[in-house]
Amino acid sequence: MNKLTKIGASALCGSLVAMSAANAGSLSVAGGAAATWTSNEGTVTGNPLGVNSGFTFTGSGELDGGTAVTLTITQTDASGLSAANINMDVPGLGGIKINAKSGGTGIDIIDDKMPTAWEETNGTGLGTGLQTVAGAGGGINIGWSLSPDFLPEGLSVDLAYAPKMTSGATADKGQGGDTAGTGSAWDVVVQHSNLMDGLNLFAGMSTIEQIKQANNYTGDRSQYAWGATYAIGGFTLGYQESRDNLQSAVVNSASYYDNEAWGVSFNVNDDLVISYGVHDSTVKKNSGTSTTNSAESIQMSYTMGGATFVLAESSVDNANYSSGTASDRDGTTLRLSLAF
Repeated sequence: MNKLTKIGASALCGSLVAMSAANAGSLSVAGGAAATWTSNEGTVTGNPLGVNSGFTFTGSGELDGGTAVTLTITQTDASGLSAANINMDVPGLGGIKINAKSGGTGIDIIDDKMPTAWEETNGTGLGTGLQTVAGAGGGINIGWSLSPDFLPEGLSVDLAYAPKMTSGATADKGQGGDTAGTGSAWDVVVQHSNLMDGLNLFAGMSTIEQIKQANNYTGDRSQYAWGATYAIGGFTLGYQESRDNLQSAVVNSASYYDNEAWGVSFNVNDDLVISYGVHDSTVKKNSGTSTTNSAESIQMSYTMGGATFVLAESSVDNANYSSGTASDRDGTTLRLSLAF
C-alpha cells in the first residue's frame, strides 16, 4: 500500500470512528398485548382466537452534523419479519430511507388512505384478496422524503427507487436474485394539506421496468393513485382511485386492476370512533373478461383507560376475484388491546 493510500485510509477510519463516537445511541423494544376473535362465514376458520405476538426494535442515534438515524425492525405474529428500515433525517435534505419489506415508501404510502376507526377495509381478518398498488415498495428500495425547506408550506414529495424488483427482504451482504422479466422501479408521490383547512390531496405514480421475454409482457408496468380526505368537525371523509397496469401478455391473465375506495369516520368523542368504508376492485383480463371484488367494513373503536376495544363487521363479494356465491363472505372481528 503506498503512502497516499495509507493516509486516505487512516483519515477515513478516523472519520468513521469520530462519527460513531459522536453521540451515543439507544435501542428499545416495544410490543402490544392484543387478542382477537375472528369469525368468517363461508370459510373454515377453526379456532377463532388469536394473540398478537409481534414486537418492534427501534434504534436511534445522531451523527456529526445533526443527522438523526433510526433503525426499525418489526417482527409480526409468530416472529415473521414484516419490516426493516434505516432512516436518516439529514438537515436541509430530508429523510433518506433504506427500506426492506415494509412498504411505507413511494406509491405504497397512498395505496389506501381512507379514514377508518381501526383497519383498512381489506385488513380486518376477512380474506378478500383485494389488490392495491405498491410500486417500488413491493421490494427493497431507497426512499427520499424531500425536506420541507425545498417546498411550499403544506406540500410533501416522496420518491422511491428499487434497482431491481425482487420480492422479500435481502440480508446483509446478500443479493435479491433475479426475477425474470422485471427490472428497476421508481415512484413519486405528492401530497398537499395547505389548500383548505381539513383538506388533504394526494397523487402518485410508479413505473416498473418489464423486459419483453418470451412474450410475457407488452410493456412496462405502471401504477397510479390519487384522492383526497377532508376533515370537518368530528367527521373525516375520503375518496380515492388507483390503477395497476400489469401489461401481461400471458393468455387469460390479469391485464389491469382498477380500484375505487371511499370511507367516512366519525369521532363521537375522545374515546369512541366509528367508520364505514367500501373498496371495489375490478380485474380486467386480456381475454376480455372482468370481475369486481367488492369489500366493505363497518368498524368501531372504543378506548377506556389503557384498554381499546374494536369491533369490525366486514363483507366481500367475489373474494380473490372469483365469481359465485362461494366467494361471497361475511366476517366479524373483535379485538382487545392493552397498553403497557
